[in-house]
Amino acid sequence: MNCSSKEEEIYAPIPYTLEIPTLFADQLIAPIIPANNPLTEEGISLGKKLFFDKILSGNNTQSCASCHDPQKAFTDNQQFSDGINGNSGKRNAMPLFNLAWNFDERFAWDGKEFSLENQAFEPVSNPIEMHADWQTVAKKLQADVEYPDLFLQAFGTSKIDSTLVTKAIAQFERTLISGNSKFDKYLQGKATLTLQEQNGFDVFMDEAKGDCFHCHGSDNNPLWTDNKFHNNGLDATFLDLGLGKVTGDPSDNGKFKSPSIRNLAFTAPYMHDGRFATLEEVINHYSEGLKRSSTIDPLMKNINKGGVQLSTQDKADLKAFLLALSDDEFINNADFKE
Repeated sequence: MNCSSKEEEIYAPIPYTLEIPTLFADQLIAPIIPANNPLTEEGISLGKKLFFDKILSGNNTQSCASCHDPQKAFTDNQQFSDGINGNSGKRNAMPLFNLAWNFDERFAWDGKEFSLENQAFEPVSNPIEMHADWQTVAKKLQADVEYPDLFLQAFGTSKIDSTLVTKAIAQFERTLISGNSKFDKYLQGKATLTLQEQNGFDVFMDEAKGDCFHCHGSDNNPLWTDNKFHNNGLDATFLDLGLGKVTGDPSDNGKFKSPSIRNLAFTAPYMHDGRFATLEEVINHYSEGLKRSSTIDPLMKNINKGGVQLSTQDKADLKAFLLALSDDEFINNADFKE
């Protein structure tokens, strides 16, 4: 049979299976892969190309990677990222890894985006970020010499729209898996912790000391986050309502997603607004800097004392443990770079 158009040609994209770390396979349920957006080699490759392509921005000067740099665990080390017009947002760019195990599928600091596909949609049109019009972006991609064929191979059509663009980007983002830190190797008997790192882990897990594990997981949760939303005592009053602005429920005011504590060596500054430049500042906040408010999380059990009151040595040890969760292999993975 002679085909009259490329759309009539039959091409079956090659299914892709995630390389899941042993600890993840042992301790977590399967990652979320939507039935309407299965992983394929062609889809992931297309998503990667789009992630690094400045064609998605209004003036062709910024890509997704401009704020989510692989060498920085897919953040940018800025308190607030600048958009294409030089405007700054009010939130710190979140790092990107292990996203397929966010089982509630609520993304962004305030949980405003449901699903990775939806999360990839908003920054392109956001006037403070990439400030583009999706119809114009689709036209630019359609006019490109490569993209129509790449979409045909990935999705069976060369007609490009925002839905397929975000599906491809989400496929790539689901491959961003970080699970080979020193502490991961220790749990598998492949590395030894220093005395300081071991004590730091003990501080982290001790309810009478750091008491960190309720929100940030443990050696039984390789995500190192609960992916829930908490008011962790940053402010007595809120300039940013966080989850409360999304839900409209005053009891959610001041709540933000607990980020993973993996890769902290690469992702400063910290918190939703990047207010803390160093890990020492973060630890000091939980030790003696907590502020009471109407929605303070019950897990902030030492609010009356201002925090957990760690000793200088315990603070240093806790930092050593946290740094042992950083994954050099992840930030140097050639599959995640342009």
